[in-house]
Amino acid sequence: QVRLVEFGGGSVQPGGSLRLSCEASGFKLGDYAMGWLRQVPGQERVGISCISSSDDSTYYADSVKGRFTSSRDKNMVYLQMNNLKPEDTAVYYCARFMLARCSGSYYHTQAYDSWGQGTQVTVAS
Repeated sequence: QVRLVEFGGGSVQPGGSLRLSCEASGFKLGDYAMGWLRQVPGQERVGISCISSSDDSTYYADSVKGRFTSSRDKNMVYLQMNNLKPEDTAVYYCARFMLARCSGSYYHTQAYDSWGQGTQVTVAS
């Protein structure tokens, strides 16, 4: 059974950093690209990063490019978030991309077939 569990969310001041972790089980992580998505109440869930399985190539949304970095190791996927802004406040989800290699579709929820439960990130003074 595929299982994804995120942790590492919390509250931080603007300019601060957080590292989200996602523990994967029930499948071979190395066979799939993995994404991070986020959702603000009242808005749709959107992809912000994707990391491929074969070469660790990555995609980032313009809103987080240069501030967020995704990485992976063994059964874990990480999202390092630096210089956080209030507009980064959201529930963050780890998700399994349907293919081994990311593509531009990473932005859309339909590109993923398994999800974690989400972790709240709040950026406020």
